[in-house]
Amino acid sequence: MSYLTAENLALVFAALTALAVLLYAILDGYDLGVGITLPMQNEAWRDTAIASIGPFWDANETWLVLAVGLLLVAFPVAHSAILHALYLPATLLLIGLILRGVAFDFRAKVKPKRKIRWDWTFKFGSLLATFSQGFMLGIYVMGLEYTPGSLIFASFSGLCVTAAYAMIGNAWLIGKTTGDLQRHAVRQCKSAGVFTLAGILAVSAINPLVNANVYQVWTEPPLAYLFAAIPLLCFAMFALGYLALRRLPLPDDRGAWLPFFICKVIFVSSFAGLALSFYPFVVPNQLTLYEAASSKESLTIIFFGAIVVIPIIAAYTAVAYYAFRGKADGLKYY
Repeated sequence: MSYLTAENLALVFAALTALAVLLYAILDGYDLGVGITLPMQNEAWRDTAIASIGPFWDANETWLVLAVGLLLVAFPVAHSAILHALYLPATLLLIGLILRGVAFDFRAKVKPKRKIRWDWTFKFGSLLATFSQGFMLGIYVMGLEYTPGSLIFASFSGLCVTAAYAMIGNAWLIGKTTGDLQRHAVRQCKSAGVFTLAGILAVSAINPLVNANVYQVWTEPPLAYLFAAIPLLCFAMFALGYLALRRLPLPDDRGAWLPFFICKVIFVSSFAGLALSFYPFVVPNQLTLYEAASSKESLTIIFFGAIVVIPIIAAYTAVAYYAFRGKADGLKYY
């Protein structure tokens, strides 16, 4: 197969890895966001919020496993360099995900008066996981270097990614709930959107200053004119989202899923902007995806495995979302 060249295979696996990361950010992002903004003042709200993500959150994390697995087998040199720089925040991310999993089950098995402790654990685990992801993104943008400036930026990035997850999590709750909880989610979504926009603007301003090729990508015509559509779309979605949230909720629950759709467009456009900024590098300013890729023979074997496994993951995810569509019911444990 002449089209299965080493360069083409490297590009295909870079695209698959990026797609897995994006799907994880959107899908697990909203259930992490629900955990971040779990309404601790109202137990019934907490039960409904957790019920809204219960059928999906385990499957959503599959995309993280897939992304890390693809990076390991397709770009082992890059996997080593990135993980070497991010061991500590990656460890904190895993601790946060473990706390979430434990709390999700234990909150149903303890005495009622102790349930609140596991709800706080679920919330803390969500915050730890999201801040760690944002911190890792910040360090990655800063070239995987630890300096006072990069640590400050990475911490700010951690806060803004947490806000982005809170935004999409509350957008999910707007679509999945009704009544007072839905109105609460609308208010929370507005606040989180402000911090998310601030984070995107900060990354957009700082990224070209620390990565010379980024400035060239976004300013060199003629492609720069085409790429300009990406930030314009992103900022247009923030404006549209603000206008939509001001009107929600509407009679007959019309437009309840519009904020979630808008959040997805914001995530996709932001991710596309980052991908274009760093291409062809997989380790910023150090390794291109072609230099870091495995041998052609290894990539060919993995390719045929991927075209079987990835559609299966996508299919059972789609079935789960179809089966549990509609508004969240009361929380039930079996």
